[in-house]
Amino acid sequence: MDHDLASLAARLHALPPSCGPVRLIAVDGHAGSGKSTFAADLTEALGGAPVVHTDDLATHEELFGWSDRFHAQVLDPLSRGESARYGVYDWVRGEFTGQRELAPAPLVLVEGVGAGRRALRPYLACLLWMELASEHSWERGQLRDGPGLSTFWSGWISAERAHFAADPSRPYADFLVHQGEMGYEVLVGPSAAR
Repeated sequence: MDHDLASLAARLHALPPSCGPVRLIAVDGHAGSGKSTFAADLTEALGGAPVVHTDDLATHEELFGWSDRFHAQVLDPLSRGESARYGVYDWVRGEFTGQRELAPAPLVLVEGVGAGRRALRPYLACLLWMELASEHSWERGQLRDGPGLSTFWSGWISAERAHFAADPSRPYADFLVHQGEMGYEVLVGPSAAR
């Protein structure tokens, strides 16, 4: 296992709970920066911690307007030590078509653009930021998604810029994560300087 990833997992396990009995860990960064891949790798290093993907809560009409839904469906129950149940949005059909249940595990990851937003930070034990410039992230994301989603990406880029201009996450990150060819490098984030 990647040494920095193992070290990070140990640090996260040692944190005090932040949302009822749960240590809520956010993985934020630009679209295409590697958040989902990193969250999957971190989940493994943490021994199977569940992951909430913000893409399940966002919609075409509310790319970043999911804070109230997240609070009501995820944060409120977890803070009471109860299982959360949240709707899962189907991006092809354009509607919520499923539901996921999330037990109040000791560690829960929240992965997605805007996961470290102002409305969630009071409930976070740790905020991780995927350190890849927006232009490189967006280029990777567009290559991943293919030409069929080029119209979506045009709208997404301006929406993401507006979101982070109004509610930046990176300045509040506890750790910055660099993805390399041989693993991850985890550095102390900007919040340490505060």
